[in-house]
Amino acid sequence: MRDLTGVEFDPDLASLMREGPVTRIRLPNGEGWAWLVSRHEDVRTVTNDPRFSRRAVVGSDVTRLAPHFIPVDGAVGFEDPPDHTRLRRAVAPAFTTRGVERLRVRAQAMLDELVDGVLRDGPPADLVARVLAPFPLAVVCELMGVPAADRPAMHEWTSRILSSAEGAERSERARNAMCDHFAGLLAERRGAGGEDVVTLLSAAADSGEITEAEAVGLALLIQIGGEAVTNNTGNMAYILLTRPDLMDRLRGDPGVRATAVDELLRWIPHRNGVGLCRIATEDVTVGGREIRRGEAVYVSYLAANRDPDVFPDADAIVLDRSPNPHVAFGYGPHYCVGALLARLETELLFSAVVDRFPGMRLAVPAEELRWRPGALIRGPEGLPVVW
Repeated sequence: MRDLTGVEFDPDLASLMREGPVTRIRLPNGEGWAWLVSRHEDVRTVTNDPRFSRRAVVGSDVTRLAPHFIPVDGAVGFEDPPDHTRLRRAVAPAFTTRGVERLRVRAQAMLDELVDGVLRDGPPADLVARVLAPFPLAVVCELMGVPAADRPAMHEWTSRILSSAEGAERSERARNAMCDHFAGLLAERRGAGGEDVVTLLSAAADSGEITEAEAVGLALLIQIGGEAVTNNTGNMAYILLTRPDLMDRLRGDPGVRATAVDELLRWIPHRNGVGLCRIATEDVTVGGREIRRGEAVYVSYLAANRDPDVFPDADAIVLDRSPNPHVAFGYGPHYCVGALLARLETELLFSAVVDRFPGMRLAVPAEELRWRPGALIRGPEGLPVVW
């Protein structure tokens, strides 16, 4: 898979989609080959079928994009039910509709403070550095219960963990540092009451529902995932800044914004590569191809979101598209635990960009923008704007 810039759809992935719904791939790291499943129906089948195991990947040197496995052993990303279900249950109260909505007022206040600062200072401004990066970091740290003083370190570690350009050793050191930090926070919160994720994990570990290592792994995964909103909303802002017809539509017809968020989540190729692997635990036929027991399988949510049999005119942005069964947050047991939080943050940022910066435009030609090199999650490094 290529290290792409902008919001271009990966031409290699597009070529594989044309070859068929189930094709063979080899990625830069690891050994052997894997199957790639790209059709919407097949992606949902594989991700919801217990015969395709995430746990079986642990300890296997499967072909993969990253130079190392990001989750620590015991992390929810590499578990299968029932252990996966047990782990998610430990943090479930923080990610219910009520749990996320209790953050709305605080999140809106933090966003307003950031935007007020940008407007007070006046143009030009880097929208990523001033708003799109600090806001999701502040919100996920608020949800996690990470002290404000620790947030710069969390951001630095996350950037290194998610970047293949940093090299395996630096990424590994960053992962270990974040794990050590969360282990310390979990120990501090033992016996404390509270609804933040670290306190919930500490209580679950103390009661024996999960192990200390599992608690640390879960904290790491949620913290890292929280900053994906920066790149997704960076891509959304880039699209609106380079397609003024879409921005005009959103300003003139506020009623279309809810469906517009879903459509941009569907359309934006928010990641490089194909995510985490699964291993077939028995022979299974998918999309007319027989996948043998022990073979590696990847699914492409990006490809599924461009399936023309599900999304008419799939390569176009249709702001009022409905229905829109996109899989931008995944599908099945591994559906993103933070999806409700990500949607809340995205909707708030979306409205801020559209409503509070009338006349906003890029301060440099679009072709001069830089995109994160080696990033597993795609996004612009900066968005210099004037208004």
